[in-house]
Parts: sequence; C-alpha cells; structure tokens
Amino acid sequence: MFVTLEGVEGCGKSTHLRLLSEWLAGRGIAHMVSREPGGTELGAAIRSLLLNPHREAVDPVCELLLYLADRRQHVMALLAPRLAAGELVICDRFSDATLAYQGWGRGLDLELVRRLNDLATGGLKPDLTLLLDCPPEQGLARARHRAEGLEAGAPREDRFEREEIEFHRRVRQGYLALAKSEPSRIRVIDSLGPVAEVQERLQAALKPALGLET
Repeated sequence: MFVTLEGVEGCGKSTHLRLLSEWLAGRGIAHMVSREPGGTELGAAIRSLLLNPHREAVDPVCELLLYLADRRQHVMALLAPRLAAGELVICDRFSDATLAYQGWGRGLDLELVRRLNDLATGGLKPDLTLLLDCPPEQGLARARHRAEGLEAGAPREDRFEREEIEFHRRVRQGYLALAKSEPSRIRVIDSLGPVAEVQERLQAALKPALGLET
C-alpha cells in the first residue's frame, strides 16, 4: 500500500510522519518511510538544488523538470520495488505536490504537468493521500519559528518559504481542488490544534485503509 502526506509549508508533515511511523511500529506493522525530493542518493543532490536559496532565479520549467527527475529515480529505484514486494510505504510528498506547487503555484499548464507526472511515475499513484491543511499564513509562521532553532550558519528559510504569500495561497487552493476532485483518495485533515489531536485525526483516517479497528 502506498500512502502519502501532503500540505503547504509548515503544515506539520515531517512531525506527523515521524509520529505515524512510531505508531505503526508500536502496532508491529512493518513499513518504509521516504520523502520527495530526496528519497534516493541522486534525489538528495536534487533536493539540495531545489530547496537551497540561489542568487539567480530558478525558471519554473527547470524547477518542474528537477522534481520529475527526482521522482523518476525515486519510483524506479525505491518505491516500485518495495511496493511490488508487498510493503507499506509512506512518503512525505509525491505527485500531488507537483500539481499544487508547479501547476497552481507557478502557473504552469496543469495538463502538461499531469502528463509529465505520469511519465515520471510510470502511472504509480498513492492508494491514500492525507492532506494536512492549514492557512498558509499559519504554516509559514510555524516554518519560520522552526528555522529559528537551526544551527548558526544554516539557511533560515528554504527557497519556497521565501515566496510571497499569494504563491502559498495558490498552492493551498490547488491542494484543495485536488482533494475535491478525488475525495476517495485524498483525505483533508485539519492540521491546526495540538499535535496529539492532529495525530489522532491522521490515525483515524489511516486505520480503515489498513484494516485496523477504529
């Protein structure tokens, strides 16, 4: 089974993915955790290119192609073999992120992004997507608060966190449009409130898919 977590900057994906993994491990459910970009050795190098701020502007099509290169390597080297072996895979971002960020956010042609996504994934789609939803203003405030705790010399914000608020609003709009178009796959989870409460919402959404008692 292939499960993905999605959402705007600062929605809590990394924290909740770690907590979900701990919850699954506590129930004795074997699983693998990965992320995009950066789920493979090649992907880690691409992640650095994509997220680190640059002096020169990054063309949106160039950005799109880098994400797709990361995704193709991720699918072929890691995801497809693990899923074919019957494993449960949980991934921090996948193809929905590209539609939301490069399609809605950057304004690239959505049908083109979909076709290129299909090429990169070989048709692989998540069985379940948990969309952690929050207003981008609050998500960015969380992300910037987190950055304050980084070691001296580390980038205070990644390249996307430096984008104007309107960009992030378009990304959220894209995610919610995707959820509306595929309600059986994409579950919208309110990510506001205490971490424990949000985690309970995620677990409640995941239990039926795993055949667990609610």
